[in-house]
Amino acid sequence: MKNEALNAALKSIEIEAAEAANVAKSMDMDAFAKAVDALANCPRIMTCASGSSGIAAKKFAHSLCCIERGAMFMPPCEAVHGGLGSLKGDDVMIMVSRGGKTAELLPIIDVCNKKGATLIAVTENLESPLAKAAQIVLPMKIGSESDPTGLMATGSYIATIVIFDALLSALIVETGYTREQFGLIHPGGAVGSLLNDKK
Repeated sequence: MKNEALNAALKSIEIEAAEAANVAKSMDMDAFAKAVDALANCPRIMTCASGSSGIAAKKFAHSLCCIERGAMFMPPCEAVHGGLGSLKGDDVMIMVSRGGKTAELLPIIDVCNKKGATLIAVTENLESPLAKAAQIVLPMKIGSESDPTGLMATGSYIATIVIFDALLSALIVETGYTREQFGLIHPGGAVGSLLNDKK
């Protein structure tokens, strides 16, 4: 491996650590509290995003299921072909788009508002169509991506995951979710063995 390649790898770690730390500095505490309240009290949650943001949104939907909040990830391509039929007026939709103008999301935003679902936006662009249409906006401020091109979703992906994990942690406390509850729904693997005292 070239020395330059190793330096790029170490620089990536440094940048991503800084992006994670910056999330707390740019957090809108009032909006965050509103998001936690909405997620703790709605019947169902849908997440939706494209590309790397979509991968983060899918992971968050799984994490929500792990604390028994009814959640699902809806790919944008499925959403606009009937998938939004599962979204109801009392539900919450979480959308992620750094620029807030992702073309695939725009028709979904319109459906959310017409159905009366609560829209939570995670975006850096507070003047974007997504931010303006959302009832709750969780701003993310990205210093830089961590790869040498500065174009890959690296630092921004980390920031998105950090926001979602912060929401998860807050929801565990807000809803009083316990290890015993998690043990019931997670019998598999090493975690299942730990939670259910299997030897």
